[in-house]
Amino acid sequence: MSRRERLAEDDSYREWKGGYRSYDIVKEACIAFGVVLALAVVLTILFSSPDEKPSTVQSWARTDPVDFVTTATTELDGSSGTGGYGPPYNHASDGQHILFIRPQKWLGVSHPVNTAQDFVLAPLRSITAQPALEAAVSAYESASPAQQAKWTTAYENGLAKANANSDNTAISVPAGNYGPLPTMMAGLLGLAQSGGLDGALLTSKQFYQTDYTKPLLFMADGGVLSNRAQAEHLLGGQWGMMNETGSYPGQVWLWLYTFWYQIKPFTTSWAANADIAVMAVMGVLSLALILIPFIPGLRDIPRWIPIYKLIWRNHYRSLGT
Repeated sequence: MSRRERLAEDDSYREWKGGYRSYDIVKEACIAFGVVLALAVVLTILFSSPDEKPSTVQSWARTDPVDFVTTATTELDGSSGTGGYGPPYNHASDGQHILFIRPQKWLGVSHPVNTAQDFVLAPLRSITAQPALEAAVSAYESASPAQQAKWTTAYENGLAKANANSDNTAISVPAGNYGPLPTMMAGLLGLAQSGGLDGALLTSKQFYQTDYTKPLLFMADGGVLSNRAQAEHLLGGQWGMMNETGSYPGQVWLWLYTFWYQIKPFTTSWAANADIAVMAVMGVLSLALILIPFIPGLRDIPRWIPIYKLIWRNHYRSLGT
């Protein structure tokens, strides 16, 4: 150990004989906390997303009862988007594919959804003390599939000319041979507007009811989510995945994913399988990014840029190059 190091070590143990000044660590902690809190509040006001109220089946049924009943009717006859989606909800189709790759078909139905039973009939059967409604449900279920199809087709055509009353609590449909459907849909509309259908669609064997798949699928088959997305500029055609609600910026890194949805052939011949096609393209690009150090030519691009040698000029000088 050198003499200077020994002196420095001795000074560290020497008693301080100078002046002292009081120091309040609690006061400093309070000031620091206040500054951070104020900064967090200001940044939250300036840059955070608004706390929008969630869309629910209840709010949908109250604001647009005609769309709700129309969607419920398509769920009843299986003609809705969910009814014909395929895995993981049902066997109505094989799902999206690219070449021989069919992940939906391979994985199968893992979250079975019967749109008629889950969205309409089961919730209606949960309503008690309404004999007329119970009789209507029984009449529909006992009818032949052909008769059920006639009723739902006629009712869907009538709903195209339907109107809601002044307070949106009921709808009026032109006269027609609808069988028990008007009674059934009036009961389902009342259940939805009371909030009961939200709870019925969340019922599962889990202790905590956190599976929102069914209400989301039900609303997605109607116009409530698309209308809200359009109002908030969140439609895919507007590059909406890069935006949050209102005028707030979203995840800019998603631009590379959303880009493909805006161009051909993803918008034309590949539209039916656009999701899996985009996933395949992004998989290839991601793999290429990972393998850059091993791809001849691509890995040498930095050597072709003059600024590369400028940054590492001291290194090259040391090598005499």
